[in-house]
Amino acid sequence: MSDFWPWDELAAGEELLYLRPGQKLDTLKKLRRGHWLVQAELDLHGYASEAARQQVAEFLHAAQQARRRCVRIIHGKGLSSKNAEPVLKLKLRNWLVQRDEVLAFSQARPADGGSGAVLVLLKSKRNP
Repeated sequence: MSDFWPWDELAAGEELLYLRPGQKLDTLKKLRRGHWLVQAELDLHGYASEAARQQVAEFLHAAQQARRRCVRIIHGKGLSSKNAEPVLKLKLRNWLVQRDEVLAFSQARPADGGSGAVLVLLKSKRNP
């Protein structure tokens, strides 16, 4: 997973949103409204970028293997980082769009972490 992707950086306060091409817009709306129960969570507080990338890859793989559909990744708001900006927020977006198992993601609702977390909808794993 690369840190860089061909789009501009997030503007201050911009929401994380993504819908894989070919998916229904309703899917993203349902994700934003909390339609799916969060079945697993990864907290990236305290991780440097490279370690966070590895944690995200392992977490997504394990979640899909365990047939989890919706997961939350807490990237933090960057309050204790240099310049008080979220370091992992943009990187996480870039990493997630490169993962085949990710169908959509959305900034979490305020009760679920708000701008410091993202809800991720994963492809359902077919039975072997």
